[in-house]
Amino acid sequence: MRATAELQVIPLGRGVSVRREITRIVELFHEYDFIIETHASGTNIEGELAEILAAVEKIHEVLHQEGCVRLVSYLKLETRTDRAPTLAGKRL
Repeated sequence: MRATAELQVIPLGRGVSVRREITRIVELFHEYDFIIETHASGTNIEGELAEILAAVEKIHEVLHQEGCVRLVSYLKLETRTDRAPTLAGKRL
């Protein structure tokens, strides 16, 4: 099932800058067949729902393995039955 999503991952307890962790998250997204659009507060994703959910799990696993003690993620998902949702269809 195709889906669009917005994901915000917040590493806690690592100091003021989280650039390293966010850069790592974007690198992990490139392992999947996603269309992504990063923005100031998160990432928009287009892809298969199962892969999006697997990517969120992998992000948490990898960042914890790399020393991040606490992560908070906010995930918004959209699926449709009348047509495949796309990021392009969301642009005004």
